[in-house]
Amino acid sequence: MSKIKLKLYVIGNSLVSKRAIRNFKVLCSTAGLKGCCDMEVIDLMEHQDLAEKERILATPLLIRKEPLPQRRIIGDLSNRQKVLSTLELPDEEHE
Repeated sequence: MSKIKLKLYVIGNSLVSKRAIRNFKVLCSTAGLKGCCDMEVIDLMEHQDLAEKERILATPLLIRKEPLPQRRIIGDLSNRQKVLSTLELPDEEHE
């Protein structure tokens, strides 16, 4: 399997941002992603230029950058199955 590159965009230290970051870390350490996933959390308060560059209109936003094509999902990532399905990520429970 090729390397999966995920970027989570949040704004500040809000409750929703914290929840999304926690769910993101759990997702990357479980599922079929362990060891094959590059993950990055980006705070748009610190990197405001990226919001326009990445065309971000809402946060938290998780983008699967690689493999192409890119996939996006908005929210706190609490619905694991929806995240995996939307981003077309492997799920070890169903492999």
